[in-house]
Amino acid sequence: MFLATLAVTPLSTAETDPSLMTLSEAAALIRQRKLTPLEVTEACLRRIELLNPRLNAFITVMADAARARARALRPGDAAGQPLHGIPIGLKDLYDTAGVRTTAGSAQWLHRVPTESAEVVRRLETAGAIVVGKANMDEFAYNFTSETSAFQPARNPWQTSCTPGGSSGGSAIAVAAGMSLAALGSDTGGSVRLPASFCGITGFKPTWGRVPLDGVTPLSWSLDTCGPFTRTASDATALQAVLRGQPVPLESTKRLRIGVPRELFWDHLQPAVERAVTAAGAILRRICGGVRDLRIPALPLSEGTPLPEAYSRVIFSEAYAFHREMLLRNPEGYHPGTRASIEMGKPIDAATYILARREMERLRANAAATLFRDADLLLTPTAPGVAFPLGSNPDLVFLRNTAPWNLYGLPTVSIPCGFSESGMPIGLQLTGKPDADATVLSAAAAFQQETDFHAKRPAL
Repeated sequence: MFLATLAVTPLSTAETDPSLMTLSEAAALIRQRKLTPLEVTEACLRRIELLNPRLNAFITVMADAARARARALRPGDAAGQPLHGIPIGLKDLYDTAGVRTTAGSAQWLHRVPTESAEVVRRLETAGAIVVGKANMDEFAYNFTSETSAFQPARNPWQTSCTPGGSSGGSAIAVAAGMSLAALGSDTGGSVRLPASFCGITGFKPTWGRVPLDGVTPLSWSLDTCGPFTRTASDATALQAVLRGQPVPLESTKRLRIGVPRELFWDHLQPAVERAVTAAGAILRRICGGVRDLRIPALPLSEGTPLPEAYSRVIFSEAYAFHREMLLRNPEGYHPGTRASIEMGKPIDAATYILARREMERLRANAAATLFRDADLLLTPTAPGVAFPLGSNPDLVFLRNTAPWNLYGLPTVSIPCGFSESGMPIGLQLTGKPDADATVLSAAAAFQQETDFHAKRPAL
């Protein structure tokens, strides 16, 4: 049995350690010249120095570069830079010019890109300060953060447990105060599952709306760039920068919330079912109603809880990206990653094309088939809480997240409770294509009524 003590920290005041602030709080104090970018950056770097040996959240810490950038930012620029002075972590598959980018793999131990990913350039233009490259499952092809060539990342609520994956290091960084925000990538739940397991907010936008130039792919048709933050309001601010256009929060009073019970609610841990049910009651009070509904069932891949078309697309595209590297240096992969990649080898072109066509049909019809009687769908993010490292978990932990990658829909995981052992539980809200603002608005409204997002691991 594992235990964790809840540390409830008010999300903060000007006297609070800056590393424990929300992005919005720190940005406001910087604009008011009550806090400097260097003070915030130093606070996060201190947390990294203190906690990274235990949590292994970062592969590369960019302390000198972060300090130099913080000193170079001019106070007068804050008004035009929404992320002015905000320390941010990057999953180590986002290219950074002159800084090693490994994708968590021994294949790329010495890979140093000459250009930064487009989203990294957008963050820096907006004034953000990159403090480091976060640990991850090798090439983003797992969900436990155990296949990294740099050793497993560890959940800050209980270090014997997984933080989720593949973006585990990014989630840890935000949950533990090592950065005020971080970028992950989400191909089947790799932002939302770590957000759920680490007790923070994780957002997956509508597919294709945030550029992925300079981001190591897992599956081109399913990959998305998503932020980790402490609150949905912070995620909204970050998403506006990543997308390059405003994401205005909306009124939630008329939003209809649908609850698809079939499959998504099967075999939940009792604490998860209780927490998400209670969250539904809160949303019923602040939105336009919550009701059960049925959505079309997706054919499942044999022997798994994942959609068949999803499995065929991810297997095929991952193998296509890795084929040459696999031929050159098969021993350079973690055995688990190599086995996953090789699952795409026997899939023929016709099978892949048919799966892609099915994916495109689902995306084209999503608004009509899923949202005829609802504006948002409510599910648990995962059927259980974080499990111990080394437990070889079932793919059921991606059952509730992967379908929305297939549909390409915007979806968010936010904290909604804790298990008896003190581990965070995530609530997932999913919206129509391009209803990113609606999803984030509902999440922000829920967080105005609750304080789950304000609870922190005792570190």
